[in-house]
Amino acid sequence: MTTKPLSRGERWLLGATSAGAVAVGGLGLASSFEAVSAAAARWGFDAPWMLPAGIDLAIPVFTVAHLLLVRMNMALAWVRAVPWALTGVTCWLNVAAGDTLPARVAHGVMPLLWVVLSEIGAHAYAVRIGAATGTRMERVRRSRWLLAPFATLALWRRMVLWETTSYREALARERQRQLVRAELRERYGRAWRRRAPLRTRVLLRLGELTPDGPAAGQDDPADPEPPAGKPSRSPAELLAQAREMTRDWPNEQLTAQAIRKAVRTSQRNGRLLRDALRAERQASLPAPA
Repeated sequence: MTTKPLSRGERWLLGATSAGAVAVGGLGLASSFEAVSAAAARWGFDAPWMLPAGIDLAIPVFTVAHLLLVRMNMALAWVRAVPWALTGVTCWLNVAAGDTLPARVAHGVMPLLWVVLSEIGAHAYAVRIGAATGTRMERVRRSRWLLAPFATLALWRRMVLWETTSYREALARERQRQLVRAELRERYGRAWRRRAPLRTRVLLRLGELTPDGPAAGQDDPADPEPPAGKPSRSPAELLAQAREMTRDWPNEQLTAQAIRKAVRTSQRNGRLLRDALRAERQASLPAPA
């Protein structure tokens, strides 16, 4: 998954939007702080300011902590739930601070400005992390769920099972799988599921078959990109060539499709090379102090 670089005008727009977001979020934070502090004083707190400060500031703190853990590949599922729980608490406290229904609605809405803007920033950074590490799974289009719900469910299931993070790559593999199914039925008849070799059926389930045969660790003979008559390259030769050609590539450009086109090999090899190169780059990073 890659993200398109922003143009100059889009960067200016992003800067202006960020400035406005900080201002709006600051208003929400200030309103929540004042309302909850006043309520905490009525409830008998010795230091009323500590209640809103601790809760409202903890929301972005735990959000950033979650993103950093994801970036370091040390994610904890429960950490992500903490900001949402604190959001519910601060909204409830703000609602309780109001005396009338309009006041309660107003007090409940204001902290949401701060919370929603924190979530937008967290989402943007999470997408960037996924683009850099290749771990963020792209969503299947809603229109496909509507038009072909059962086929889409099977496609999504295979994406999750085999860690196919790219939606376009999953569609390409599904097209290949359908072509292989058609060829197997043409070759073995209606009972192809029983007559076809077991290895062929397993490779089909794994998505490692092309219409002309398996792509098992070497150049795909069905891939039209390799020059005719060129001998198959071993996995070590493919990795060495990919390493040399992608030496100056940024991490976000290191995708299976880009590597496949550069090295002129099969889609499966492109994914294997992508994983190997990313693992090498991750291993070469300096250890944290």
